[in-house]
Amino acid sequence: MNNQQRYWIRRVLLLVMLGLLGYALFQSMSEPDDANLEVGEEAPNFEFQTLEGKKAELSDYRGKVVLLNFWATWCKPCRTEMPDMQGTYNKFKNREVEILAVNIAEQPVTINGFVRSLGLTFPIGLDPQKEITKMYKVGPIPSSFFIDANGKITGIYQGQMNASQIEQGILDALK
Repeated sequence: MNNQQRYWIRRVLLLVMLGLLGYALFQSMSEPDDANLEVGEEAPNFEFQTLEGKKAELSDYRGKVVLLNFWATWCKPCRTEMPDMQGTYNKFKNREVEILAVNIAEQPVTINGFVRSLGLTFPIGLDPQKEITKMYKVGPIPSSFFIDANGKITGIYQGQMNASQIEQGILDALK
């Protein structure tokens, strides 16, 4: 290959790269920026199937404080916070408080084993296609949303929580 050919190949590659960069910039500016959910907003309603196979909606829990938690069995921080969630659930379940733990894209047989091994008794929702996860713009897991009895988000927590953080989030939502 001579210098003239190399010159034109480099120029063509540069033009292609500039075109791709321009297209990427155009796409990022032309698409609406889906902002994350914020405290004070109404929690988006969604329909889901429980681990027991029943259909439900988040709005079915209206009138109760809800800790909406997104998790997976392979997630070590999720496994670590589940016993604290169960303890808090036992403490508050008679006070119009519900914990709804939405599993992200795993098979029911895997989830059942996990739930049995930890003795979890709060509702487990399934999100096999990650539709709820996308709706709530969940990034890292575990991620939790505290929702008051009127359906408003009162707290958002990304990452593992301990018992006192879970309890405080519920107490704040009960106010």
